[in-house]
Amino acid sequence: MSDSVDRVECFVFEAERDQPYLGSLRSGEGANRNGYFVRAGNRTVYPTFDRSVVVRLTSRDGAEGWGETYGIVAPGAVTAIIDDLLADFVIGRDPMDAAVIHEDLYDLMRVRGYDDGFYLDALAAIDIALWDLAGKLSGMPVAKLLGGRRRDRIKAYVSGLPRPTLDERVAFAQDWIGRGFDAVKFAAVVADDGAVRELAALREGLGPEVGIAVDLHWQLDAPAAVSLASAMQPYRPWFIEAPVKPEDLDGQAWVAERIGVPLALGEEWRTVFQALLRLKRNAVGIIQPEMGHTGITQFMRIGHLAQAHHVKIIPHATIGMGIFMAASLQASSALYDVLAHEFQHSIFEKNRRFLETDMACENGAYSVPQSPGLGVRPDLAALRPVTH
Repeated sequence: MSDSVDRVECFVFEAERDQPYLGSLRSGEGANRNGYFVRAGNRTVYPTFDRSVVVRLTSRDGAEGWGETYGIVAPGAVTAIIDDLLADFVIGRDPMDAAVIHEDLYDLMRVRGYDDGFYLDALAAIDIALWDLAGKLSGMPVAKLLGGRRRDRIKAYVSGLPRPTLDERVAFAQDWIGRGFDAVKFAAVVADDGAVRELAALREGLGPEVGIAVDLHWQLDAPAAVSLASAMQPYRPWFIEAPVKPEDLDGQAWVAERIGVPLALGEEWRTVFQALLRLKRNAVGIIQPEMGHTGITQFMRIGHLAQAHHVKIIPHATIGMGIFMAASLQASSALYDVLAHEFQHSIFEKNRRFLETDMACENGAYSVPQSPGLGVRPDLAALRPVTH
């Protein structure tokens, strides 16, 4: 299996949406000339379309490895980091050394404070592509390289209820439950009647057994988060996600101690070091690693650390083509304490048509790809090459 990386190429994937992520625009939310808008509820920028950065590594012998990371905003920042800086430090390396290469690339900029953001997203794309290439060269799915596959199916929960009225959102959730799913999550920033009323209506409409999670998108301070959690208690939320700002570690620990349900965090983390800060302070009850930020190497380190602290794992899934979704399923299938995986229904099915894969999400669960590597191959016609 002696081979090495010969070429690194960047692409941008874009796909139109029928409506923006999380549902229709609310009053005062309008797109600018670049297609970006800001959700008033959490002051976060989103595009009106789907977009990600895709990386292809080609080996000396012609094998291909594919990776993907965030490109939701300013994808040129990620592709410039890869093209100008990282690519030449990957070329000539053995893809079977994926974790070692990740550490080497991380070290390049650590003394300058680049342990987060666009730089780590660029590392994630390369890392995923290296693991994919290693799997293809070895003839095994990535899960086997990570220590072994524990499961072929992973429970999925339905994320987002993008309908304009509360009654329609309840009916939308009921439809998914009727298709074999047993858990949903709603976004408080588009719960126009308030998060408590949203949860109460969903609990009434879905019954006592369905898991209902609440995503607060970092919009509260710690006392307000605890007060809201107390008001939600009669309706039994499954977990409460991201109530306070991600840099507020004290607030996260304070909330986790008082809300009475699991506090879910982690979609914005890129390294195991960020997870460790919360675990040492008992500031998290469910960890949500996001493959598009972490890459496979850091995803697995976060997962193993969570398991060592007896904290459950429910990976996050966001806007993308589906390559890092396949990577997340491969890694999740190799971890012990994965309860479920987020299912972004408005993205997954729509964009899966651009992939050659047996990855699917039906009857309440994901099917983990079985082919060597990640088990996906993108349609080149859906990708725009990037050169700097």
